[in-house]
Amino acid sequence: MPILIPKDLPAYDILEKENIFLMNENRANTQDIRPLKIGLVNLMPKKIETETQLLRMLANTPLQVDIDLITLESHESKNTKKEHLLKFYKTFSEIKNNKYDGMIITGAPVENIPFEEVDYWSELTEIFDFCKTNVHSTMFICWAFQAGLYYYYKIPKYPLEEKLFGVFEHDIVNHKSIVRGFDDEFFIPHSRHTTTKVQDIQNIEELDIIAISQEAGVYMCVCEKNGFVFVSGHAEYDRYTLDSEYKR
Repeated sequence: MPILIPKDLPAYDILEKENIFLMNENRANTQDIRPLKIGLVNLMPKKIETETQLLRMLANTPLQVDIDLITLESHESKNTKKEHLLKFYKTFSEIKNNKYDGMIITGAPVENIPFEEVDYWSELTEIFDFCKTNVHSTMFICWAFQAGLYYYYKIPKYPLEEKLFGVFEHDIVNHKSIVRGFDDEFFIPHSRHTTTKVQDIQNIEELDIIAISQEAGVYMCVCEKNGFVFVSGHAEYDRYTLDSEYKR
């Protein structure tokens, strides 16, 4: 089924060439179906690349999906043109009264900075609070995995001696419905300087570890009570994303 995005969004042409079913607002208004309403808080520097990757994955659902791209007012992006953000993104103040079926909060290259010293931390915690009341289910990716665990459960992050970088094998240790269809062993890219300890997550009663890697640590844990899904890796990455990060 289609994802609903503006026809002039850069991702539209890319995904259309991949034969992904897309729909603009004019056509969507003629459909007698309520789409899933998904918000994407894009904290990554290369926002167009990230939005394209995540939209590609969302297009695999059998349901119609309506996307709100969300940016932070308290941070000025240096790698994405302001015109792109003004045209295609909404601010938190513009969506704070909305209800969403799902929210995705991406990673960000700020792992080596204490959480409270990140320039947009205050605004991001407002979004974290919003997700508990206005969102049915939220996915936190990479740095957002660590930030969410820290904000909700006071779980700290720890620096690694060497950057964790590569594609690592993971095992499913808890066969909940969220991993239905997964192989028992699967591979996911990781790219980060910090980690979260397994024991810290196990100490929180409402968190369930779903998948783990001997090399990369916990990949996925969930809080069913709040509909939270925390993932430490980058299942959305393209084939050459890690390669370009390494060369950069």
